[in-house]
Amino acid sequence: MPISVGVFDHMDSGDFPPHELYENRMKLIEAYDAAGFYGYHVAEHHQTSLGMAPSPGLFLAAVAARTTRIKLGPLIYIVPAYSPLRLIEEICMLDHLSKGRYQFGMGRGISPFETAYHGVRVEDSHAMYREAVDIVLKGLTQDTLSHEGKFWTYKDVPMVLRPYQAPHPPLWYGPSNEEGARTAGARKLNIVMNNPRQLARTLNDAYLDAYGAGGNPMRGLVRHIYVGATDAEALRIATPAYRRWKLSHVELWRRMGSDNHLWPEQLGEAIAKDGAIVGSVETVAREINDAVAVSGCNYLVGRFAFGNMSYQDTRQSVDLFISQVMPKIL
Repeated sequence: MPISVGVFDHMDSGDFPPHELYENRMKLIEAYDAAGFYGYHVAEHHQTSLGMAPSPGLFLAAVAARTTRIKLGPLIYIVPAYSPLRLIEEICMLDHLSKGRYQFGMGRGISPFETAYHGVRVEDSHAMYREAVDIVLKGLTQDTLSHEGKFWTYKDVPMVLRPYQAPHPPLWYGPSNEEGARTAGARKLNIVMNNPRQLARTLNDAYLDAYGAGGNPMRGLVRHIYVGATDAEALRIATPAYRRWKLSHVELWRRMGSDNHLWPEQLGEAIAKDGAIVGSVETVAREINDAVAVSGCNYLVGRFAFGNMSYQDTRQSVDLFISQVMPKIL
């Protein structure tokens, strides 16, 4: 199969108790691992039912112990909410616990409400993000860490714990425009995109132009995916689950008298706007092949578990995807 397949997971609660949610996700990840999926990427969110893995590293440490091949990492760490020094140590630990399967992204966080709960002022978040990234990359690649900045200062801190991978685990970024795509390409980062396939192609081309010759970096296209016995069955199961996921996505925003319009309200609109692929084996395989061809991406990243979809319904979709859709992906 010429393209790789992976998973992006918001870990939204879907009204399941956390212990049940975690165990069912573990069982799904074991299935992804056995099927040869490339990677499992988990989001970080706080104080909202959208993200029940607010400490992604803690969850991924447990995942590392139950898998052997699949690459693991947060997409993204909300770095303004961390002590950069503690984050360096966590990254190194997870890289060793996974024996070099760890990969990660860093960002400032999409929700100003979430970061505000952690004492980060919205007007500071971008500068904190840039400074924290600089510190983390220094700490992962140097024997001692020295840094004097606006938000953090370190002097001759010994970096006793070093990454398993040299010089550090691979980095990921999610560009939303051409400038971001070019920046990621110039920095040799892997990327994932939620954009419609035509816009993703534009960003992909800009990214590859900036990346230059050599290598085959991962360029991921993210979609909600559900596979059913028929188109009608898939829509019947996925439609309410998507709606529950959407309500989680805007939960904190609406509580604060604001809104987040990044995702359509209903699954039908999400499909029409090229944000979801739902249907029979034939429908899903056809749409994936077209999306990959048009976008030029080499990595399909599915949201397979979302909302209040039961584990049984999710597992049925995942099993159909593995056994019948993956062999049809060109």
